[in-house]
Amino acid sequence: MKARYKYRIYPNYIQITKLNQLFACCRYVWNQSLAYCHQLYANAQKKPSYVDLTKQFITLAKKELVWLKDVASTPLQQSLKDLDQAYKNFFKSSTGKRKGRPVRPPKFKSKKSRQTARFVGANYQIGQDKIYLPKVGKIKIVWSRSLPSQPTSVTIIKDSSGRYFASFVVETCSEHLPKSGNSVGIDLGILTFATLSNGEKINAPKPLKKNLKKLAKFQRKFSNTELGSKGRERARLKVAKLHSKIKDIRTDFIHKLSTDLVNKYDIIVLDDLNVSGMVKNRKLARAISDLGWRQFRILTEAKCEKHGREFRTISRWEPTSQKCSHCGFKGGKKELNIREWTCLNCGTFHDRDLNAAVNILNVIQPKTKVEIVKETVAENPVQLSLFVRETPPQEAIVAEGQAETIKRTRRKRKTGLPADSNDVSTRPESFVQLSLFD
Repeated sequence: MKARYKYRIYPNYIQITKLNQLFACCRYVWNQSLAYCHQLYANAQKKPSYVDLTKQFITLAKKELVWLKDVASTPLQQSLKDLDQAYKNFFKSSTGKRKGRPVRPPKFKSKKSRQTARFVGANYQIGQDKIYLPKVGKIKIVWSRSLPSQPTSVTIIKDSSGRYFASFVVETCSEHLPKSGNSVGIDLGILTFATLSNGEKINAPKPLKKNLKKLAKFQRKFSNTELGSKGRERARLKVAKLHSKIKDIRTDFIHKLSTDLVNKYDIIVLDDLNVSGMVKNRKLARAISDLGWRQFRILTEAKCEKHGREFRTISRWEPTSQKCSHCGFKGGKKELNIREWTCLNCGTFHDRDLNAAVNILNVIQPKTKVEIVKETVAENPVQLSLFVRETPPQEAIVAEGQAETIKRTRRKRKTGLPADSNDVSTRPESFVQLSLFD
């Protein structure tokens, strides 16, 4: 299986200039090829192949545009390969051959957004503390962890905040962890990020909520700057750096949580939430986006596949919040402000999130009848006899260890006559009645 390893690189001033030139050339080749494909589509003509686009916008274009020769040719070719693959994904999605969410057609690239350039083959070299790129030079790199094998490609990335990264694609093997024998159901929420079926609750850092006032301040200053000025670029950079900080905090939390869950549990069960539909709610959109539910599911599923764990999801229409996890009684839909409730059937008091997490796990691992009976007997022991007679002390006398008590005779009392005080039947004998439904 393939994995991606990302590291921070620190180019100097000259290397930054060369990298910006490389990004501009890759962007130019992409945009020109995409505009040409749009023109052919408007004239009802077929889209050209990758070979035709390479010949027209790289080989022939270098004769007229000399500055295309100042950068390496491999990233330009990879840019056109990405465009060809984007069109293939779009056509397969439109015809129903590609599963999943619909894929949109490729769009034009902007110099204000994220910039990338990919090197493959032997066009780059990896050193102890530097990485060599053709026509760029040796760039300082910080190895936060070692590569498991020789990479097949490296992508140089410049994000909107001005940071540079090197992303390597390597072939890795599955690392199966020892079995723990534990399973967990997870209910994702807004107040509490994740509630586990074992009762543990995990809160999210919510970095956007904490930095909302600071972000609004930076955005106001950015909106008051003049278009094209240096002050506008400095203000834009402040906003972009704050967004990068918020993203890094959220990603770090999700990575650590998903790794911890994969190490502890063999089976992880999640609810298949319609996140894209829930974000359309204007009252909850910001809070849901600040949590990163979709990213948590993607990372957890990928780590389960890598370490030999089982990752499963249940239907989004399963009434996990409406059903009692103890007796299975459905109490109906409940508003979001109801965090605790009592079952009308069995009287069990439930925490809303914990009850939903237990129900999520029970969908995959339902309890057997034997387990349910054992739990019921342990919680509410039932006496087989409906009436238990309290034995007076004088009747509890046993002669020489034998189970023989003093016998008593009873006479029937006549109706309408006062009862004799010496009659045995009039003596108070206490009986305890046990209810089967206590």
